[in-house]
Formats: sequence, C-alpha cells, structure tokens
Amino acid sequence: MATGAQLTASQFANLHTFLVAARHASFTLAAQELALTPSAVSHRIARLEDSLGLLLFERLTRQIRLTADGQRIYTALQQGWDSLHAAIHGGDALAGNITIHARPSIAQCWLVPRLAGFTALYPDISLDLRVGNEQVDFRAGQVDLAIHYGDGVFPGLAAQRLMDEWLAPVCSPAYARQHGLLDRPENLPKTTILHDTLAWPACAPDAEWQSWASALSPALTLPTRSLRFDRADLCALAAIHHAGIAMGRRQLAQPWLDSGQLILPFGGFSLPSPQAYYLVHAARTPLPARVQALLEWLMRQAKG
Repeated sequence: MATGAQLTASQFANLHTFLVAARHASFTLAAQELALTPSAVSHRIARLEDSLGLLLFERLTRQIRLTADGQRIYTALQQGWDSLHAAIHGGDALAGNITIHARPSIAQCWLVPRLAGFTALYPDISLDLRVGNEQVDFRAGQVDLAIHYGDGVFPGLAAQRLMDEWLAPVCSPAYARQHGLLDRPENLPKTTILHDTLAWPACAPDAEWQSWASALSPALTLPTRSLRFDRADLCALAAIHHAGIAMGRRQLAQPWLDSGQLILPFGGFSLPSPQAYYLVHAARTPLPARVQALLEWLMRQAKG
C-alpha cells in the first residue's frame, strides 16, 4: 500500500474486513457479518497482508489470533472507526458494535435477562456477548467492556464498581426437609455441598463456603462430600435438582428464591462477599460514546 496514496475501494474493503475479523477473532463470524464466504474473508486478509508486508493473524487449528503487528493495526483502525462514527453522528456515535465479556454466571442470571431493555433504548448499537472464565486481554482490542467478579484491583485497566454481592447457602425445599436443615446449620455436615471452584481469580475451591462458615460460627464443620463446578449458576441449578446445598450469590439466585425453587434453609443470614462486580475496560479516555452509553445503562440496572 503506497505511502500517502489514496485508499482504493478494494483496499478499504480489505481493511474493513480485517477490522471485523479481528473483532470476532474468527473468519467465519466475520463472513456472517459481512455477508461473504469465509474463503472470501481469508483472501481479503491475505491481500491486505501482502500489501502491508505484515502478518496480521496467526492461523491456528480452528482459530485465528492477532499477531503483535495485527494488534497494533487493529487498535489504530478501531480508534479511527470510532472517530468516523463520532464525526458522522455529530460527536455522539450511539451506533456500531460493542463486544462485552462476562463470566458465565452473571451473563446468564443477570445480564442476558436485561439486554432487551438496552437494545430497545439503543437500536443502532449491536452487542456481541462473549462469556468465559478466562482473563480478558484488553490489549488485543477485541473486548470493549467486561464484567468481572473480583476485589477491584485491575492493574493497568479502568474499573467502576457495578454492584455488591452477598453469600448465603441455598437448596431445594425437598433437600432441606430430607436432611433436616431448616434452621439447623449443625446438620450441614451430613449434606453434599456444591462449590464454584472459580468464584474469583486464584481463590481456594471452597473459598465462598469457608468465608460464610467462619462468619456464622468458627465451630461449624463443612461436609466432606462435595460436587464442584466452575460456574455459580450451575451450582444453583444442581441445588434446584436436589444434588446438594450451594453457596448462593443473592444477585444471581434471587429469581429462584422468589419462585420458591430455592430456599435459604438457615434463615436470612447473608454474608457480604469479599468480592464485587466491576465494569472493566482499557484505560482509554474518552470511551467511545456507544460504550459509555452501555456502561451507564448497566450502572442504572444495578441500582434497580
């Protein structure tokens, strides 16, 4: 691509294709968005790489990953795209795509049930929700905003506290009756407890249970039998189906408590969690208008 030369329509199309493919980290998903075939996307990227003399993607088995050069160019292109949207929309670009990452539990139990309200309010903003327990690499520029459950320490990133959490054991009414749990925490050792082993980064597998038990009574013994999951919502689902007693997070489990599928067998004692939910993003000022709109909407949702 000649320095200082005006972009041709073909070169612009290749850059736009790269931008979409990098955002999705997938030629197949990019093809769906652009109404192309995956082969056409791959050919456009190859032509762009040839013109730049740079390798933009690592082609791995069933996935692609940006190279260091690809990440640098993607970041620059995304910033330019944001500026273009802002110029077109008078500096307030409430349009375009937002990629948001969340842990599976809060995505399913709290975020997804509310998304219709956001899309009704901002019909020109498209949301791309990614879920997983992995750490988000904001340097790659593929995630605009993330919801983390943690202690609020996110080196090199910007974060806003979204909402607090409270911990309390939950189980089905039938399980409580079967094991004599109603207002009898001393019977807890006879049960099976359900762990979210990845409650927060680098925590012990039973960290939430240990925190709650220590606060209730130092003499309380936890059961030796357990079922382990990597998602809090799966713990709650297993409890609904009588597999044991889970450490419930009230922000996530409240609908099941309201419906009666789960109960608090030991009464209303809830321990404030040592962790909270945070909105985390790259330390970028200002945020694109569409991302700022989503952030503020999520804050309003958390306040009820």
